[in-house]
Amino acid sequence: MAHEAATGTGQPRNKHWLWLLILPWIGVVWVPFYNKIEPVLWGFPYFYWYQLLWVLISAVITAIVYKKTKALPSGRKNGQGGAR
Repeated sequence: MAHEAATGTGQPRNKHWLWLLILPWIGVVWVPFYNKIEPVLWGFPYFYWYQLLWVLISAVITAIVYKKTKALPSGRKNGQGGAR
């Protein structure tokens, strides 16, 4: 019931997907992953393209987590039962 009140829709959210958000954090905080120059990609040292790649990966992961944890529709029809 606590989850139902939190979402406001009567449907619980699946919060286990939030654990995916730790992956980008680990990827950019763990220095031994990217503390090197080789391999070079299009003239960019590994450090730079690794960090930029994590920007894209983080955006995808954030979108997935958002979709999976978004409150589910409660099945109300014709716009009834709007905001309280």
